[in-house]
Amino acid sequence: MKDTQRQYFLDWLRILAFGLLVPYHVGMYYVSWDWHVKSASASDAIEPLMLLSSPWRLGLLFLVAGAAAHHLLTRKPEGFVASRSKRLLWPLIFGMFVIVPPQAFYEVQTKLAYGGSYLDFMQLYVKAFHGFCGKEGKCLDLPTWNHLWFVAYLWVYSLVGWALWKLLPQLATELEAWLEKPRGALFTLGLLALPLMAARQLASIFPSTHNLSWDWYNHLQYGGLFLLGLYGAHSRLWELMQQWRRWALGLALLGWALLMVYFFAYAKDTPPDTLRTVMRCLWGGLQWWATCAACGFAKQWLDRDHPARRWLTPAIFCVYILHQSVIVLLTRALLPLSLPPLVEGLLLIALTFAICLIGYLVARRVPVLRGALGISDSGRPAPGRAATMRPLLHKALHEVPAHHGPGQ
Repeated sequence: MKDTQRQYFLDWLRILAFGLLVPYHVGMYYVSWDWHVKSASASDAIEPLMLLSSPWRLGLLFLVAGAAAHHLLTRKPEGFVASRSKRLLWPLIFGMFVIVPPQAFYEVQTKLAYGGSYLDFMQLYVKAFHGFCGKEGKCLDLPTWNHLWFVAYLWVYSLVGWALWKLLPQLATELEAWLEKPRGALFTLGLLALPLMAARQLASIFPSTHNLSWDWYNHLQYGGLFLLGLYGAHSRLWELMQQWRRWALGLALLGWALLMVYFFAYAKDTPPDTLRTVMRCLWGGLQWWATCAACGFAKQWLDRDHPARRWLTPAIFCVYILHQSVIVLLTRALLPLSLPPLVEGLLLIALTFAICLIGYLVARRVPVLRGALGISDSGRPAPGRAATMRPLLHKALHEVPAHHGPGQ
């Protein structure tokens, strides 16, 4: 199957989806859901807003990552495993032992009243200490990857995708031929939503834990979307999403509204099993419809290049690696100011983006940090004017005649 020209809208989707993580994780500081540190003003006030993106945002990233894997496999299949491992495992290891520990330190400090220093904590961290346990008996596993679970899962899915690509090379062609047949709304918004609806039924049996060996609900939804991106990267899938994007958006918003009513009605009561099954189907449908709408509108409006895309594409993974620890550290730094939650939240978002982008600008100039923070070669700073002029000056000097003077 031939690789076509770059699909710019996928780059924009990746940038925007990763960008959503900053306001989302700042929001986690203020909601009633469990997170590493919590604001004294935490409540359920913004939880409906958070649920606008939480069902589908990460699935979209895995779908786009699958499409990127397709591009790499068709361009240089023999180096795929090595390049993916270098790109993902080094940032994962570096992140687990350098970037992530402050999150765990402040978590045990605020939740378990840990009184040791950060150095004391790190000695326990690297020894895989498992004595930080809450009242419910749930213990913090150390070392931890926290938000970097995405990187670990992406590496595993990449290896699975590579193996399937080797074993079933014709599958992409068959999927493309299948999608080339006349397809309507029922297929795009109904049939393609069924895998996520079915996967959601496992949520109570295998709740989301980010434990790689026992996270089967997440593997079904995220691994499935990754493989769909891998095998559907250059199929008619994107055109179908573009065609039905408005319907997909409408269904996603309707599904979100119905889920909000359901969560409100059964906030304190246990819902009937049948209703719970239906609502889980609706959740899975919402995941697909929102993903479909995001891809469709991006295909319609963002399938073009721009200097901002070229600058942000190598930066966004670095921002992702840094952002959650930056948020946690900023929440501690801003505590003495006692700011109103809205002002504090907006300040946290702005400062997190600014600090992470500054971190990217610094790291891309340091070879070791470039690899450790997931900055691709395209993120290297362009040579300065003096460097680019040097070969031209060299050539000009060597072309000056050997004898040059009056009368020559």
